[in-house]
Amino acid sequence: MSGDSPLPLNKRCDEQEGIPPVTDAADRAGEGGGAGRRGIVHDASFSAVLAGFVAVVVSCSGPLVIVLAAADAGRLSDEQTASWVWAACVGSGVTCAALSWWSRMPVITAFSTPGAAVLVDSLGAYPYPEAIGAFLVTGLVMTLVGVTGAFGWALRRVPPGVVSGMLAGVLFSFGAGVFSALDSIPVPALSSLITYFAVKRWSPRYAVACALLAAVLATAAGPGLHVAAGDITPAVPLFTAPDFSLQAMVGIAIPLAVVTLASQNAPGLAVLTAFGYRPKDRTLIGVTGLATGALAPFGGHAINLAAITAAICTGEEAHPDPRRRYVAGVACGLFYLVTGFCGVALVGVFTALPADLVSVVAGVSLLGAFSTSLTQAVADESGRDAAVVTFLTTASGINFGGISSACWGLVLGLATHGLLGSSARCRRVCRRFGR
Repeated sequence: MSGDSPLPLNKRCDEQEGIPPVTDAADRAGEGGGAGRRGIVHDASFSAVLAGFVAVVVSCSGPLVIVLAAADAGRLSDEQTASWVWAACVGSGVTCAALSWWSRMPVITAFSTPGAAVLVDSLGAYPYPEAIGAFLVTGLVMTLVGVTGAFGWALRRVPPGVVSGMLAGVLFSFGAGVFSALDSIPVPALSSLITYFAVKRWSPRYAVACALLAAVLATAAGPGLHVAAGDITPAVPLFTAPDFSLQAMVGIAIPLAVVTLASQNAPGLAVLTAFGYRPKDRTLIGVTGLATGALAPFGGHAINLAAITAAICTGEEAHPDPRRRYVAGVACGLFYLVTGFCGVALVGVFTALPADLVSVVAGVSLLGAFSTSLTQAVADESGRDAAVVTFLTTASGINFGGISSACWGLVLGLATHGLLGSSARCRRVCRRFGR
């Protein structure tokens, strides 16, 4: 196991596909240590590019609304809000494309959704320059926690079943959303599901593409698509000098760093590991922390590893060969950059998509990832109880104390694992002394 890998390599996916495990970056790049641009062109595929596009659609049609709500709660001007969107999308795009190309893994990054949710309640209580200072400190904290290996050290001591249970719980609501949509848009939902499984039987590589097309066509023929875009103009980043205050550090920086690391980066690493990759946590967490700090003066609150959208790009739907799925990460990054530079008009296109349609597309795209994570969560009988507690807590969607259910699922799962483990040790000691 690599010194930077948070969990043991899971080889099940590679064995099922008849593909040897993914090794380090030099091996993935081919002989000579670098495939270069020709390697990317050779490895590119329509299914991988589509997976990257779907990931951006899912990210910008849901989480971006939370960012806009936080900006409204903070009473930001239109220029400050546009700069925030620019920073969030450009930061995600650059880190996503660069890390995927460098590592030859589908490293999907995004702006922190739970972090934005924290800001909905807290941003309005502080002057904007103090919030910018808190964003900058958040980036520095994430960088230090990443490059020192403290984050990976902690994750390496988490049982694989608990991590898989957390991932399955995160994905549960998206899978259930496909069937919940049967109430509001039954024809698009059924069309997408039937198309997905029918095509997957013959060509899993294009199942998601056909399901997406079927959902859009069925929606256009039924309820109709009403998406109106204004003038597409480049967004203008607005620099704000940071100010620092103890109140903003406690009220913004600390909770923002904690929820981003626990609720986003931990599941993000789990997704890569579950699909047979060996993510270098020091590099990935460190780079996203640096990006957060660099973009903080422009309004970017936190860049992190994605979990939900990462699952769209790491499964076999992106490409049967795990070594070629990194193209989905590069494509995702490019689509993020387009979104960021096209300004508020293109953002309006994403947010105007029917919510139920997005739920169907995301849910169908994540069915394979959910199945894999759920199987791995209950595979080890000795850790099954802890994995089930983790899954149910995460899937419940609780938000106690402003901390997301994924973090609470991890905490309660580890507590269950520790309690059952100590009980087993006590029984062994009692049997030994009883002799």
